[in-house]
Amino acid sequence: MDIEWLRPAAFLGSILFALIGVLVFWISFIVIDKLTPYDLWKELVENRNMALGLVVAAMSLGISIIVAAAIHG
Repeated sequence: MDIEWLRPAAFLGSILFALIGVLVFWISFIVIDKLTPYDLWKELVENRNMALGLVVAAMSLGISIIVAAAIHG
């Protein structure tokens, strides 16, 4: 049984790539929020816009898949 993932270099590399992925995702969400003509957070939280919530969820999944594929190689 191979326990390569227990090596400190592999573990720290995984943590680093995860942090980079979260950072890229967060930056892309902020950019998209700035490009839209309305405040996404206000629409989602205060106005409870379900249609916008579904669009933002789909966008989030898409960005996450792209970031994961880019990191995975």
